[in-house]
Amino acid sequence: MQLVQLQQAQQRFKEQGIGLAAISYDSPAILKDFSQRQNITFPLLSDPQSEIIGKYQVLNAQGKGMTAGMAHPGFFYIDSHGKVKEKFFETDYKDRYTANNLISKLFPELIEGVTTKVDAPHIGLTLQQSDQVAVPGSRVNVVAEIDLGKDLHVYAPGVQGYIPIELKLSPAPQYKLDEAVYPQSKILFLPAIKERVPVFSGKFRISQDVTITAERDFIRSLGQGTTIPVKAELKYQACDQKICYVPASVPLTWEIKVVPLDLRRAPEEIQHRAK
Repeated sequence: MQLVQLQQAQQRFKEQGIGLAAISYDSPAILKDFSQRQNITFPLLSDPQSEIIGKYQVLNAQGKGMTAGMAHPGFFYIDSHGKVKEKFFETDYKDRYTANNLISKLFPELIEGVTTKVDAPHIGLTLQQSDQVAVPGSRVNVVAEIDLGKDLHVYAPGVQGYIPIELKLSPAPQYKLDEAVYPQSKILFLPAIKERVPVFSGKFRISQDVTITAERDFIRSLGQGTTIPVKAELKYQACDQKICYVPASVPLTWEIKVVPLDLRRAPEEIQHRAK
């Protein structure tokens, strides 16, 4: 599914000057069968002895049987000089960054998908997500974009004596949560009390990754697909140069449609055999 998502997003990568290639321990015959079935047009490279996978230090040493030699799933972002600029890898082989999530990490301004405006006191608030549709194991990025008016600010996490902005997603058995990612704050001097405090102003994003569970019971329950609500709460106190307004708490919801995995395998005669 990850390669299919990359194919679907190939044009978006191309527009940023990025080419795509994938490497796995699969044989050329398996990769050829897969690329033909899924209409993959970028190179799929075979590393049946996992030599290159090992050199890149992403070999899954826990792999046994048919998974022996498998790489940890993920991406390297390599510049035109061959230098690794970014690395996005999972430790659990069932989990995968989606292609759109990867784009949102490298180019946050290009995030696509659902955009929903939410009424919130004193601030502009828009919800975004990297993917509307996902499969079990997909890592989806959800975003709260905050737009503060002129002269407004909110306090950043870590502030002492003030109420910081906080995005708190509710846990659920259908997904796992990463930590929320906040932008770099700036220091504001408050002349009335001669204090310097960390704040956010203008337009900024708070993002968080949500990984859909790949547990068997959940996969069996999917049928043709199901929509999972990801609920959250945004807490903050907006202030200007003269006044801090009443603290606010705004409920938020993103929705992710989860569809079954494509479990078709290569023909039996070319499938992996346990080592």
